[in-house]
Formats: sequence, C-alpha cells, structure tokens
Amino acid sequence: MSQTKFIVRKVAVLGAGVMGAQIAAHLANAKVPTVLFDLPATTGDKNAIALKAIDALKKQKPSPLAGKDAISAITAANYDDHLSLLKDCDLVIEAIAERMDWKTDLYRKVAPHLGENTIFVTNTSGLSINTLADSLPDNLKPHFCGVHFFNPPRYMHLVEIIPCRGSGAEMLDNLERFLVTTLGKGVIRAKDTPNFVANRIGVFSMLATIANAEKFGIRFDVVDDLTGPRLGRPKSATFRTADVVGLDTFSHVVKTMQDTLPNDPWHGLFKSPEWLQKLIAAGALGAKTKVGIYKKEGKQMFVLDPASGNYVGSGEKGDDAVKEILKNPDPAAKFKALRESSHPQAQFLWACFCDVFHYIAFHLADIAHSARDVDFAIRWGFGWNFGPFETWQSAGWQQVAGWVNEDIKAGKTLSAAALPAWVLEADRAGVHFADGSYDAAGGKLVGRSTLDVYRRQLAPAKVLGEKNAPLGETVYENDGVRAFTTGDDVLVVSFKSKAHAIGPDVLEGVNAALDIAEARFKALVIWQTEEPFSVGADLQSMMPAFMMGDWDSIENMVRRFQDTSMRLRYSQIPTVAATQGYVFGGGCEFTMHVDKVVAALESYVGLVEVGVGLLPGGGGCKEFALRAAQQAKGGDILSVLKDYFLAVAMAKVGTSAIETQEIGYFRPTDVVVFNAYELLYVAKQQALAMAESGYRPPLKVKSFPVAGRTGAASIKGQLVNMLEGRFISQHDFFISGLIADVMTGGDVEAGTEVDEQWILELERKAFMTLLKNSKTQDRIANMLTTGKPLRN
Repeated sequence: MSQTKFIVRKVAVLGAGVMGAQIAAHLANAKVPTVLFDLPATTGDKNAIALKAIDALKKQKPSPLAGKDAISAITAANYDDHLSLLKDCDLVIEAIAERMDWKTDLYRKVAPHLGENTIFVTNTSGLSINTLADSLPDNLKPHFCGVHFFNPPRYMHLVEIIPCRGSGAEMLDNLERFLVTTLGKGVIRAKDTPNFVANRIGVFSMLATIANAEKFGIRFDVVDDLTGPRLGRPKSATFRTADVVGLDTFSHVVKTMQDTLPNDPWHGLFKSPEWLQKLIAAGALGAKTKVGIYKKEGKQMFVLDPASGNYVGSGEKGDDAVKEILKNPDPAAKFKALRESSHPQAQFLWACFCDVFHYIAFHLADIAHSARDVDFAIRWGFGWNFGPFETWQSAGWQQVAGWVNEDIKAGKTLSAAALPAWVLEADRAGVHFADGSYDAAGGKLVGRSTLDVYRRQLAPAKVLGEKNAPLGETVYENDGVRAFTTGDDVLVVSFKSKAHAIGPDVLEGVNAALDIAEARFKALVIWQTEEPFSVGADLQSMMPAFMMGDWDSIENMVRRFQDTSMRLRYSQIPTVAATQGYVFGGGCEFTMHVDKVVAALESYVGLVEVGVGLLPGGGGCKEFALRAAQQAKGGDILSVLKDYFLAVAMAKVGTSAIETQEIGYFRPTDVVVFNAYELLYVAKQQALAMAESGYRPPLKVKSFPVAGRTGAASIKGQLVNMLEGRFISQHDFFISGLIADVMTGGDVEAGTEVDEQWILELERKAFMTLLKNSKTQDRIANMLTTGKPLRN
C-alpha cells in the first residue's frame, strides 16, 4: 500500500524574533501560508509585536523576502487570542529565545491546540531535544524533533534535523522532504549532542582561531585576511563573522558548550575571552549595533586591540611570504610549508588546522552519523568551500594524521587528548570513498540517504573521494561547451568557459547542439555544472579584433549572438534554460529567448551591459520591445515599455528569481525551484512535458507596433532631468538615449509596425557605435583589469 502523501498547507512560527520572522519570510517565499505568533502587546493592537517584526522584514538587507508580494502570506497572531489557529497547521515551528524554561512553558500552553498529525519542531541552535521532548505529552513525542535553521534562513543552505528518542520515522522523512524540496535546504540528521554538528565544530574552529591568534600574537584584522577567501572561506572570515552573528549570540553558543560539555577535553577553551565579555557589557554586539570587534567612523574602519581594549586602524594584511604559501594548489605541500615555516602567521595557520583536525577526529563518533555530515554541515552552515575532513584527506590522510599526532605529543595542541585508533590505522586513506563516508561510531562506511526526494538531485553535492565522473554520456564537445545525455531524450548543454562567458566557441557549441537536438532528441536544456549560469558576453575574446580595429569581425560575432538567441526561440524542439547564480548580459538574453526558464530561487538576473558602456546586443532590447507591444494589446505601448527601458538603462538586477519575474526578465510562466540541486531534474521534466504535448515552435512574429520617435523623445526628456540632477553622467545619457532609440523602434512614427529583425539591426548598430566610443572602451578596459565598473 502506498504511503499517504504529506502536504503542508499552513505553517505556524512561534516567536517573532530575528530567526522566527526570517523563517516565516522564507516560508512565505515558498508560497506557504504562515501564521507568525508572539506575545500579546500590552497596549494597542495585541498583534503589535508580530506586526512590527513583519514590517521589519521589508527593510532588512540582504532581504529575507524574495519578492514584493511574499509578505502577504504571513499573518500576525498572539498567544492569547489565536492558539485555535494551530489546529489547522501541518507544521508548527517554535523559534523563541534559547531558554529551556521559556520553551517548555510555551509547549504546555500550545500542546492542547495542535492538530492530531501536526509536526511540532523546535528551532534551537544547541539545546537538548530529548530534554525539551520530556515536557511534552506522550502523544506528541512521535511528532516532535529539533530543526536548526542557519541565519539568514533564506540564504543558508543547511538545516539540521535532530530527532528525539520518540520521533516517528515517517514524520522525520516527511519533514525532510518538505525542507529539501519546498524550502530548498541541505539537510543533515544530527545526534542530540550540545550545539549539534555545524555549531559544535564551527564555533570550536572560531574559538581555536581566537586562542591561536593570542598565542602567536596575530592582530584580528590580519587573522581575518588570512582565514577568509585565502582558505576558501567567506569574506567575513573569523572576527567579522562573530560581528555578523552577534557577539551576544556567539557568546551564548559558547556558554552552551561550557555548561553542557564538562567532560570535553577542550572544555577549558569554551569560554568567552575577557575582551569579548567587555564588548558585550558595553552593548557593542557587532553588526546589529554598528560596533563590535570592528567599528566604522566615517570611511575609516577600526579593529579592537584586545591587549589595550582600544580600537586601532584596521586594514593590515597577512605577510606576503605566508600568502604565497596559501596560493600553492597542492594541499600536501601547503600544509608542509605552513608547519615547517618559522613565521608566526604560518605557525598560527597550521595550529588552527591542526586543532580542528584533532577535534573532528576525536568527536566524530559521538556528534555525527558520518564524516560526510560533518563536511556538509560546515560547507552549508559556515560557507567553507571544503569541509575539514575533505581538507585533511586532500592533503594526504596518513601524512596529516602523523603531524597532528606529533603535535599532540609535543604539547603544541589545545588539548592533550589522544587521537582515536581508527585515525592512525596503517591502511587508512581517508574518510570519504566511492562506497560511502566513514561512521566512526559504527566503524563502517555509510552511503547517501535513499529517501525518494534525493532521486530528483541528478547532480547532488559531493564530497572529496566520491565518484565524480562527468554526468551522462557526451554527445558533442568543443572548447566552449559539452553536450550530453542521460538517456531520456533530452540533450543537456553546459558551458566550459570561465564564469560561463559566451564567446565564439560557446556560440558555435550551442548551435551545433541545437542541430543535434533537432535531429536526434526531444528537447534541449542549457544547464551549468556549477554557478554562475553566465556572466554574459566574453569581452576578452573580442580583444584581438578590437586591438586590430577589425570592426566587421566583431559585428559578425554580435550578429551570430543574435542569431543564436533567435534559434533558441524558434527551434523545432523545446528549449529550456536552468539558471542559478549570476545570469547577466548575454546569459540573460539567452534565457529571454528559450521556451521556458527553470530558475533556482537564488538566481541574480539582469541586462547589465551599461556597466561596460554597452547596450544589450544579443536580442535583449528587441525582446523587451516585442513584449511591450504584446502586453499593451493595442493600448499605450510606451507606458509598458518605460519599466523595461529603466531595467536596461539602470542595469537593474533581480536579486531572486521571483524578483526577476517582477522586473520582467523572466516571465510569470517560468518556474522557480528552491533547491538548486533539483534544477536539472525539473528543467528536463518541463522540456519533456512540452515535447510530449506535441510541441511546435512559436509562430514567427510578422510585425508588431513600436513607440517610435515620440516615445524615444518622452524617455529622453526624463533622462535630461537625470543628467541635470547629476544622477547620470554624460556618457550614461548617451548610452541611455541609444537604448531608448532601439527599444522604441528607431526614427519611425509611433505605432509603426516592424519585425524582430528590424529591432535586431538597430540593436547591433547601436552596440557597434558604443564599442567604438572611447569612454566605453575605458569602461571595458577597467572591467577587464579590475573586475569593477567605471563611472565616467
């Protein structure tokens, strides 16, 4: 008999603090009706606390809301008047402050109002789930567990599920399905140990870094320079991360470790340093109070000197010799050089790695079900490119294990605890293998979850050591693209260029793939093996022709770009673009021409060519002119076109796939997927559905009306005001004027009927005009050399 389908129709979030409100926001992003509860206000509207939290969501950066309408899915409520609403909620998430007594008091209050099959979860960052469960009536325990979202919930991929002793297996599976597909999360199941997996190890890593910084006398800003992107970690590195998290929050997590882990061999490390306690006492809590370990005065940044307690000018960097070691692509050689160097900064870095390796090896058996869960927890919860076990294994398991063991015996580590026997096994090559990852408690390898939801992940996240062969069977390949099939009649095209920029090889490859797909396949999907989808046209590939003044060659490439966009529109088979990350310039133009876009929620989309002094030359201006005419339906074309013009002229970027639909780059009928690992599966299903329903390409548009020269004049009138108000430069004015001319159809009367090719010709000529302009050339040169736009 098949299992009853679990559907989440409505969710309640208990607690309208920072985490509760942002969890509610992400549920709303996913179109899940959500009731946000908090205490009744003592005066005025009794829902005032929840209403204030909902209103605050609109102002936060980065925005927890993915679109302007998402907030309408959240309803404010209070515990006095609205507990009866809980019976209709399929999921109730408790997210109040980390106080065991407050949580258990609330459980007693809400328990009688929960529906018979309601899943009840606590969003705690480290409290014991079993202790919390003990306060529940027996009938609720099978429906209870911990769910730990990471902050901010929209953007952080990790969610930890922590079962209690009585949690029902089917309930846990249903909850995981919902978190993975509906909310787009990477789920690991954690043991009920203090701070679970990610915070236990991530916070230990930060504490070890703080301790070693003091030991080796390394300034806080130098620590952040060395422990951020140079190690494949976020820009916020160590001390900035503490500021972002909130020094009070960080201190609370440390206190949890201090109180609940008395027998941990590193217990002496689990305390907030005196300088941190003083900052908290002074109300300097980090980013939320605008002063913490760092503070900004005017344009000058300052950093705390813990010895004096004063702030000093920030901006010191790591030593060049140490940074040179970190550039070594060979992990084994890099660690060897750090360990053998006499430079304090190198010794500091090796000590940080050594202490983390020591800690994860010692605790793997008691805190996680496998080494894979540890690495995913740190990658998804703390933003590291590689987890700590992956880092160790990549440098040679035996070599690193020997070094760590030597340092323990020499008293150089933060604890004298011996390494577990399994770490030093003579034949051990690591913890991640093709057959699974090591479970230290069971002494065996464990494979991936077999839960049905993961079958949708055709290219799941992998750890070092897993099978990592290219997906599918290659059908066609050149220097620009690889086209492959997994045997389902869909040809998938992935770009091979840096940042998936679109140059001659990519254009040639896409056209060859379209030829093959039309002859042998039912559909074509453009999907990249990793983000971004595409940063746009490959300007670097134009440079040789540009230097030689070979304008004809460049114009031919632009024409080829336009022709490729049009082929994607009118191909004999369905075409689908599966996007995540940046979808800029020409990448955006491709998505505007395919039959359907399947976009990961975190797709950042825009026609951003004005940043390099150009206008969209691959059909973007044409497409907006056409869409404006179609949407006006014989009415005022200019009123529709103005918003599209502003999107192009201001290089407006949609900061989510949903906002991108609101701007108009994506259509309302395009599909938004919350889990990027499901992108390829959903894109293929959409393509096959079109093919199986008797797909025919759109009929070519014979003609459509344009706004004409009067429309362009109206737009330019507004541009004059912007120029005189110094909101735009003279060159911005020139570029925007050309965009207006193209999008309104050129020097013709309003309402004149033109075809797509007419606008494409205007677009291409305007593109070439700008390319020959010295100010545009300066913008391009600046972007290619610095990676930043030039305002001239």
